[in-house]
Amino acid sequence: MTTYAVTGATGGLGSAAVEALLDRGVAAGDVVAVVRNPEKADALRSAGVDVRVADYGDPTALRAALTGVDRVLLVSGSEVGQRVSQHRNVIDAAAEVGVTLIAYTSILRADTSPLALATEHVATERVLAESGIPTVLLRNGWYWENYLAAAPQAIETGVLYGSAGNGSVAAASRRDYAAAAATALVEASGGEVYELAGDEHPTYAQIAATLAEVSGKPVHYTDIPESDYAAALTEAGIPAPMAAILADSDAGVAQGALDSDSTDLATLTGRSSTPLAEVLRAGLGSVTA
Repeated sequence: MTTYAVTGATGGLGSAAVEALLDRGVAAGDVVAVVRNPEKADALRSAGVDVRVADYGDPTALRAALTGVDRVLLVSGSEVGQRVSQHRNVIDAAAEVGVTLIAYTSILRADTSPLALATEHVATERVLAESGIPTVLLRNGWYWENYLAAAPQAIETGVLYGSAGNGSVAAASRRDYAAAAATALVEASGGEVYELAGDEHPTYAQIAATLAEVSGKPVHYTDIPESDYAAALTEAGIPAPMAAILADSDAGVAQGALDSDSTDLATLTGRSSTPLAEVLRAGLGSVTA
């Protein structure tokens, strides 16, 4: 019997990965959900999953949470600037309790990516390599869900802003990446590097056109300088450091940093990636009603 742990298990990707493991036929009792807030884990408990509480910043709790676990899906943390030390805590705890494999959710072509977001992922990949634990790198591309936050305003104003130029983005849905992670966690032996990207390759102009299609309202794309886009995001309430990273990622699209012809995602999931229009329809709800 193999026991699987998923960190960040009440988050969007983590919860979807737990669901994907159960869909694959893994018994709920063989799945450990490592969560920071137990109050958000009621659905996991109801499904029979073993819920354990540990924060990425608490090495003692992490050791307890991973005790008896064979394979860990390390979902990258969300606190930019603190992620390397947090990930190291998980990796060290895993090594101490005898975990036999870690699958880590990195970023597309992390080792060559120009994106600021890649820096902490590269550092984490290095920590994993030094740990001696067999590792699977799940280098996730962009998420279609990343466009949902800006979608309502774009539909209302008729303009989608960004700094992506004519670059294309091969994104996929959160559930696509979760399904791939579940497959890798169960089947991989360690040493695999998966470059995960979707089947569609739209430009931002085409993303705007899809927003128009889904909403029934005209939407077009307007490209603006990276600094202006970062300022606009800050004015919209996003903290300046995160706004800078998001604008940098948009500029990276213009350089091809989030586009890829890799078929690794389809290979792991056994199907095509979820279309952008489908994710937008599901996520926008009443906006498009």
